[in-house]
Amino acid sequence: MPENFSSWICCQLGAREHYAIPRALHQSDQLAHLITDAWVLPQSPLNHLPKSLLANLRERFHPDLTPASIHAFTSSLIRFELVQRIQKTTGWERIIARNYWFQEQAVQCLKTLTPQLNCRPTLFAYSYAALELFRYAKSRGWHTILGQIDPGPVEEKLVLEEHSRYPHYQSIWQPAPPHYWDSWREECSLADRIVVNSPWSSQALQQASIPANKIDVVPLAYEPPEQARDFVRTYPPAFSVERRLRVLFLGQVILRKGIAALLEAAKLLRDQPIEFWLVGSPGIARSQPEQERVQWIGTVPRSAVVEYYQKADIFVFPTLSDGFGLTQLEAQAWKLPVVASRFCGEVVKDRVNGLTLQEVTGEAIADALLFCLNHPHQLEMFSQQSTNTTCFSLSQLQHHLQSVPHAPI
Repeated sequence: MPENFSSWICCQLGAREHYAIPRALHQSDQLAHLITDAWVLPQSPLNHLPKSLLANLRERFHPDLTPASIHAFTSSLIRFELVQRIQKTTGWERIIARNYWFQEQAVQCLKTLTPQLNCRPTLFAYSYAALELFRYAKSRGWHTILGQIDPGPVEEKLVLEEHSRYPHYQSIWQPAPPHYWDSWREECSLADRIVVNSPWSSQALQQASIPANKIDVVPLAYEPPEQARDFVRTYPPAFSVERRLRVLFLGQVILRKGIAALLEAAKLLRDQPIEFWLVGSPGIARSQPEQERVQWIGTVPRSAVVEYYQKADIFVFPTLSDGFGLTQLEAQAWKLPVVASRFCGEVVKDRVNGLTLQEVTGEAIADALLFCLNHPHQLEMFSQQSTNTTCFSLSQLQHHLQSVPHAPI
């Protein structure tokens, strides 16, 4: 590994991907420092609070990084969030304020760390909270890598069109203000490399005029739960009114995730022995009459999600646009066949471990589910050929990161 890539500094707002990037770098002795907004050690007094209080904050820790050099601003984050609540900021105003707050804290930390560095490091930061970090890094002659968390403005355009198409769902979604994208474009300009999680994200960034030779596709890392390894999935010889095909949608129930098309498919299939489970926080109004076989289950505890993966017959992920879609890997870990759009990470191998939707429409989803309904033996084959998730392991992530070109474009 060349000297200029032997030492990485990761700046991460939130616990994205369970700290997969810094964990992978730490395991290969390449992580110099992790700078993050909050880090709550097991012995922290915060862990003695009632479970309902600051639950998300107390999850800001990973044992794999216990020996690593961690720099966090937990107390400052709590003060920031309290002020935001008092000021009653919401939506994009709060998101942008949080991104800027983190960058201010992280830059001050970088200034403290700089004299301790014995080589020119690589600074890794995630999109939308990287601009000030990259400005500082470039002033020091460091290498910069942007972790692009989504397909960017192309995705926003698709979502805007979907909301125009289905105004009756009364979503509270709003597009980002123009200066949000101006800052992002400067982040992309200052980045030596841009890491995306799927070919779809790469295509979307290229449509936004980001040079293709600056982009590297690095899939997400995923570690399946131990209890999933020996799970055996079975299917009936035929589906019937007594034993319907159970279709699971899990995630945010929003238009971007293709929920309008899924509900159209449910309407088209209302006379078939199929039931739909919608698990996740609702982000649209249910303005249409309820369909008997569409169950709006809502948000469930993480421990209960496993039960839905186990009991479902097929997982549907009809997203209009996603950087990857980790739930696909979760479903596959439980040997659950997946019907997914092509606008996300490449987990589904069409007609091998599931079905790929070439377009996100009610008709396309209905056709795919009808095939599954009428061919339960094929579903069983899909289940048996579920993706070997070792290709999305932490060691594979290490390999991908080491393969990122070392020279700026």
